[in-house]
Amino acid sequence: MLEFINVSKQFESQPDPIHVLKNISFSIGNGEFVAIMGPSGSGKSTLLGIAAGLDRPDSGVVSLDGIDITKENESTLATMRLNKIGFIFQNFQLLPGMNAIENIGIPLYLKSGFSEKEINDKALGLLKSISMDHRANHFPKQLSGGEEQRIAIARAFINDPKIIFADEPTANLDSKNSNVVLDLLLERNKKLKTTLVIVTHDPQVAKLADRILTMRDGEILTPKQTPAKKKKRK
Repeated sequence: MLEFINVSKQFESQPDPIHVLKNISFSIGNGEFVAIMGPSGSGKSTLLGIAAGLDRPDSGVVSLDGIDITKENESTLATMRLNKIGFIFQNFQLLPGMNAIENIGIPLYLKSGFSEKEINDKALGLLKSISMDHRANHFPKQLSGGEEQRIAIARAFINDPKIIFADEPTANLDSKNSNVVLDLLLERNKKLKTTLVIVTHDPQVAKLADRILTMRDGEILTPKQTPAKKKKRK
């Protein structure tokens, strides 16, 4: 489903450019849960952004469902993200002027063919599924960090994506809220077979994955993609 072939990315800097990704190659199959680990600055978030079509590599192929997304224009990429991808940002990225139900509905507002009632009904259904329907009319500044993350997750779910990318989804949360967030993501992965790719520093999160890719200095240290040790959540 997702494949990187010799993908490289650098950022201009003085005196020398910074090589963020160096000939990265790997593949992720439909329905897999893959955790990407590594120290800060190893290229994890850059890789995730490129995989979701939010950034472009300098060279190489990024294939999603057999289509090289590095060759597509921004309009096509935007349509692809609306139809196939859910992205969960580490800092939530909720719009402060919209309440919870409006933030969740944003991806569907950007698509044609949905009435406002249909969008609100689906957003409310997701709010109920994450036990947040009592917060439907609350704005981000009125929510806790854990509540904001759940809203961000519901927004990523609303377009029924085939693949979800999550950048450190539990980094800013306490253990209780981390468990809630992980349960929501795992349920989507296991029940609906949604492909899940999570960047994380937390080994407890990574242990839940089907596979772990470890990065350092812009390279993947586990090219054979050794399966992670499975751990069932209680």
